[in-house]
Amino acid sequence: MPELPERKVGIVACSGEELAEGTVTRLAALKVLHELRRGKTVTICLPLFLAGGEEDRTFAKFYPTITVDGCDLKCAAHGTETYSAKPAASIVVSELAAEQGITGIDGRRCLNGAGKKAVDVTAERLATLVDQILGPDKASAGTDVEKSKDAGDTSAVGCSCGSGIPVKKLTIAGQAVEVVALPLIFDKLREAHRSPGEAVAQDLLEMVKIYNYVAPEAEAAWRDVLLREFAAHCEHGVSK
Repeated sequence: MPELPERKVGIVACSGEELAEGTVTRLAALKVLHELRRGKTVTICLPLFLAGGEEDRTFAKFYPTITVDGCDLKCAAHGTETYSAKPAASIVVSELAAEQGITGIDGRRCLNGAGKKAVDVTAERLATLVDQILGPDKASAGTDVEKSKDAGDTSAVGCSCGSGIPVKKLTIAGQAVEVVALPLIFDKLREAHRSPGEAVAQDLLEMVKIYNYVAPEAEAAWRDVLLREFAAHCEHGVSK
């Protein structure tokens, strides 16, 4: 049976070197990536992203992202929205630190006590946002470091490069859209012996919504097009 791509959350940290808060963003992202939500998150390299890295931009366009900025310039948030899509959530370390009563963050290369506390607080906020995006059952299951060691977990920790996202272009409500993982979804339904018809239409839409944003008011149009494409796929083996 074809394997659908696992839905993950991309973390875009500004990593600004001119402020200690930029160091906080990088270390907090790494803590989430390696410890708190291992296997459920990937990093997106902001400099490569802004320079035109197609794999990073494609990932951020189709998968949910959380941006982590050190200051109110919000370079990561603005860059992500400009070149791919609006982030699912955003954090500004300076604002979060003020909210939590953390003052005096210092040390661009070696953080002081306040900086280390800011890393922990930022990482926890990131993990909470990942849970909200993926759902707590998917996000937190199996991510505890000790459980991973006990189970011999080899979940990949990495970046979005080479994510290999399959995309199908369709026209829905008069607009060209790229639908992530659609051929794999069609194959999965066929191998489950599902036939085109109203009985499968809503299931098909819900599967597509896992990997793509569908506005509530556009769901009927999406459902009709997806059902038509699935019928063509079943008849000819490919989507037209």
